[in-house]
Amino acid sequence: MAVSISFALSHSSLRSLSLISPLRLPLSLDTHKSVLVLRNPSSRSPAASMSVEAPKKSPDASFLDRKESGLLHFVKYHGLGNDFIMVDNRDSLEPRVNPEQAVKLCNRNFGIGADGVIFVMPGVNGTDYSMRIFNSDGSEPEMCGNGVRCFARFIAELESLHGMGSFKIHTGAGLIVPEIQNDGKVKVDMGEPILTAQDIPTKLPADKSGPVIQAELVVDGIPWNVTCVSMGNPHCITFGTKACEALEVDDLKLGDIGPKFEHHEMFPSRTNTEFVQVFSRSHLKMRVWERGAGATLACGTGACAVVVAAVLEGHTERKCIVDLPGGPLEIEWREEDNHVYMTGPAEAVFYGSVPL
Repeated sequence: MAVSISFALSHSSLRSLSLISPLRLPLSLDTHKSVLVLRNPSSRSPAASMSVEAPKKSPDASFLDRKESGLLHFVKYHGLGNDFIMVDNRDSLEPRVNPEQAVKLCNRNFGIGADGVIFVMPGVNGTDYSMRIFNSDGSEPEMCGNGVRCFARFIAELESLHGMGSFKIHTGAGLIVPEIQNDGKVKVDMGEPILTAQDIPTKLPADKSGPVIQAELVVDGIPWNVTCVSMGNPHCITFGTKACEALEVDDLKLGDIGPKFEHHEMFPSRTNTEFVQVFSRSHLKMRVWERGAGATLACGTGACAVVVAAVLEGHTERKCIVDLPGGPLEIEWREEDNHVYMTGPAEAVFYGSVPL
């Protein structure tokens, strides 16, 4: 079985490209076809072979320390298929990649391919680290739930940490505290949800108690019931239209409708949009259109916002499993501290170097 990762690079770029598999798989580089093939003799399914747990130590201890001019060393991580190019930026608060370069790196045909580039930076204001992200369109979001889990696992690898551990991370959404669990999953204290309209932000009218719950949003002439929540970044959550109260999320043409929600005039900073199907009081299914990234396999802040919205609308209890296209997340909105907690996986895919 072979898993192919394609890079549309020039022959001169290919000569300077190096990739190291976290499983030390045999590598073959065909410069004529510009394709790198990771060959795995295992009989496991392709999905299993690509869901590689982050090694406890980089396969080459000096790999990420190399400072060749013009080369960016990175590790590719994913959280339920929401994938990121992770960059060790601990020596500076200035990103090693600018937004225009991030767009090229994230391109799935002409670059590495990812939903975003994440930088591990020095901590500020008493935190251990700072986290910045460039989306695949070059925009910079405040935070990313799946990204912060990948961030925590990447830190553990960079610092050669083993077992459980937690970090204080400064983000555009404020302080975030992820904790690596014994099973390798990462539990993240995502803080308190923001429910006031002007802070989300949205121009939709709030109800008498303050939040924007089941407000009417007209998209292409169709009125939808939406609830708005910020987890440090804006989310618009819908469980259905005014005419149809229950969604079948697999039937949605997300590529058609998602951008119309994202760029709707009611959202001055654009918005992430979650379409949700209710299975039970503790089980939800969602599809997401992410601001700046489009349709993704998972969105951690979106799953958190969905559970908050589901509780506000009376659909579920405060602890739920949320099924995303890439897999499930465990979400809890605790009543005692008003914080939202997210638990899920983060896994290394491969190591690489690419010319900038």
